[in-house]
Amino acid sequence: MSMDAASPPQDVTQLLVAWSHGDQAALDQLVPLVYEELRRKAHYYMRQERPDHSLQTDALVNEVYVRLVDSKSVTFNDRAHFLAVCANMMRRILVDHARARQQQKRGGEFQRVALDDALMVSNQTNVDIAALDEVLQKLETFSRRKAQVVEMRYFGGLTVKETATALKVSEDTVMDDWKFAKSWLLKELSH
Repeated sequence: MSMDAASPPQDVTQLLVAWSHGDQAALDQLVPLVYEELRRKAHYYMRQERPDHSLQTDALVNEVYVRLVDSKSVTFNDRAHFLAVCANMMRRILVDHARARQQQKRGGEFQRVALDDALMVSNQTNVDIAALDEVLQKLETFSRRKAQVVEMRYFGGLTVKETATALKVSEDTVMDDWKFAKSWLLKELSH
């Protein structure tokens, strides 16, 4: 997270822990520190969406914020855990948005999202976000960690290092999981 000298990562972690324990004032201090990072992560993902997508970067961040405020039972261990939770929320929001759009069209065209170069291992450049979510859920049934790696890297825009920190594994483990998951997901999506 890119923060100025006045807000080192340990301050963010302390505020997250305080907020997790019910200190609402900590949330007021936390929001300005994490908003830009969440916005960058949302922007990373939204760049991969179709150009006429009705959900904008700020709206995605605001929806994550609303869900965070509404989630009273989440306890954040540290900044990496917070970013992982936010990545999961962004995924849920985008999938919900895609499904709502599909329902409105009553069987119309699926929402397509571009797979970034890191995830792309075939000639397939777009994938239906609802289909991606379904195969990601399938991956989660036999490897929760691999599914979390995809969620954090693809949906949350986390780096290998941030993902490793959040999952408390080595960067090599994240890279191995990432490579396997990319290949497996694209194989499943091509059926």
